[in-house]
Amino acid sequence: MSEKKRRLKLSIPEQEVMRPGNLACQGCGASLAMRYALKALGNNVILDLPACCWSVIDGPFPYSSVGVPLLHMAFETAASTASGIRAALKVLGKEDTKVVAWAGDGGTFDIGFQALSGAAERNEDIIYVCYDNEAYMNTGIQRSAATPYGAWTTTTPVKHFKKLPKKNIVEILAAHRIPYIANLNVAYPEDFIKKFQKAMSIKGMKFLHIFSPCPPGWKMKPDDTIKVARLAVQTRTFPLYEVEDGLKYTLNVKVNKPKPVIEYLRLQGRFKHLTEEQVSTIQKNVDEEWALLMKKIDKE
Repeated sequence: MSEKKRRLKLSIPEQEVMRPGNLACQGCGASLAMRYALKALGNNVILDLPACCWSVIDGPFPYSSVGVPLLHMAFETAASTASGIRAALKVLGKEDTKVVAWAGDGGTFDIGFQALSGAAERNEDIIYVCYDNEAYMNTGIQRSAATPYGAWTTTTPVKHFKKLPKKNIVEILAAHRIPYIANLNVAYPEDFIKKFQKAMSIKGMKFLHIFSPCPPGWKMKPDDTIKVARLAVQTRTFPLYEVEDGLKYTLNVKVNKPKPVIEYLRLQGRFKHLTEEQVSTIQKNVDEEWALLMKKIDKE
């Protein structure tokens, strides 16, 4: 066995908690994200799902593909429901069971933000996961606060594409001073698993932000999911870092020689309408955000 294969075998659990036969689209980043997450979480976990792609991906009642106890709830209540489950488990003396709220960007950045902020302020002992595909994909590809500048959606069509930047959800949660926040990416499974395992070891509120490509919504080839996800990191569009207690920033994947952002954009039809000037604007914004992040990174 090669050293690389041996290292992967040690860092990525072999167990498969998630069952085959879910209803995800081909190349779905959210499906792969759940598979990796459950490898790290194991069986002693309760999930709650608000309205999102995963409320469909999981399968029609009474079938469920996640392989662990799961509760479906209203769009805006992922964090508050997880808080209630945590309280009930405490009464039952089952505090070792992990509680995970699993929501999309619409239910996190927008509709569910009030409940999320409340849970963060109370420092609830839950793991809140946002799998971010940058729009309301389950209901027809409408823009969300996570939709980046320049992107086409059905509510920001070509002549009226998204003119505002993506909401910086990590910085907003960091302002709540919760114990642990991290960016994850399905193209980096070792880093992905490690961060879930770290979150499981920490008491209090944890927020995990997963970059999750969506082939239909991003108008890209299903077999380009990992390539696009990797380019998001290599172009510094989606840096992989973590924040502890809202203050300590750690960069997990260094990108000393970034690729131009156009390499990331050109694989996605949602950006094909952009002019060279608009692509330059995106490159400038990526460079500026990276510079700001580097000022916060712990240099030790």
